[in-house]
Amino acid sequence: MEAKITIAVASGKGGTGKTTVSANLARAAAEAGYKATYLDCDVEEPNGHLFLKPHLERRYPVTIPVPLVDEQKCTGCGACGEICQFSAILCINKTVLTFEKMCHGCGGCKLVCPTGAITEQGREIGIIEEGQAGGLGFLHGRLNVGEAMSPPLIRAVRSAGQKSGGLVIVDVPPGTSCPVIAALRGANYVLLVTEPTPFGLNDLGLAIDVLKELGIPHGVVVNRSDPEFDHFARDFCREKGVRILVEIPDDRRVAEAYSRGELAYDALPEYRDSFRELLVSLEKEARK
Repeated sequence: MEAKITIAVASGKGGTGKTTVSANLARAAAEAGYKATYLDCDVEEPNGHLFLKPHLERRYPVTIPVPLVDEQKCTGCGACGEICQFSAILCINKTVLTFEKMCHGCGGCKLVCPTGAITEQGREIGIIEEGQAGGLGFLHGRLNVGEAMSPPLIRAVRSAGQKSGGLVIVDVPPGTSCPVIAALRGANYVLLVTEPTPFGLNDLGLAIDVLKELGIPHGVVVNRSDPEFDHFARDFCREKGVRILVEIPDDRRVAEAYSRGELAYDALPEYRDSFRELLVSLEKEARK
């Protein structure tokens, strides 16, 4: 693979097997000789490392800029509070109050301050850890406990991952909210992991709608497929005009391997061809 390709693995809800699929794909890519990097952007609860078991070589903090007000220069005009959409800075009775955890770090308050009373200081929101996992580049972010601002950390993980060439596999947070959008930016193709249940298909529909709005090509993996229920997923994807790339059976052995922190690709050799073929299909789709 010459040009860099970014494949994001996402899901409309948690618990569908998104990390299982993305980690198995990463292992398949490494064994196939791809220059590949795995980015775990599910920063609130990263767990790709439990299966890929990387040797972590570097760790560094990620900060966002928050306002620091010089009371000697501040005239209490209130311009800073008027521009802030998140009420992270307010002017009450000519006294400026800041709420750092509500700040999105846009710098607007600093720009509009007429007296230059506002500067910025960094507030740590989490860390990034980098390493190697059997020939595979590995990065993940860890959001600080109690921290609500995950998108800046996700963007930092994506930015760090852009330094690598070849194939980039992104484990996206579940759902369809702001953290998901931050993780999807720049993806050539998105693989949506679902399960053939009413909840799974409902949330799959939400994710498909988001990707259509963003204009990102996408396909579906049906995880824990069951002959009794698979027709629901097939009919749903047909109606949505989305291709099902592979169906992974509801296999107790996969769950047992998962509980031991093992990948199906490693523990169950019969699954290797499925993930290799999926990887080839994804590369073709991403290059279109």
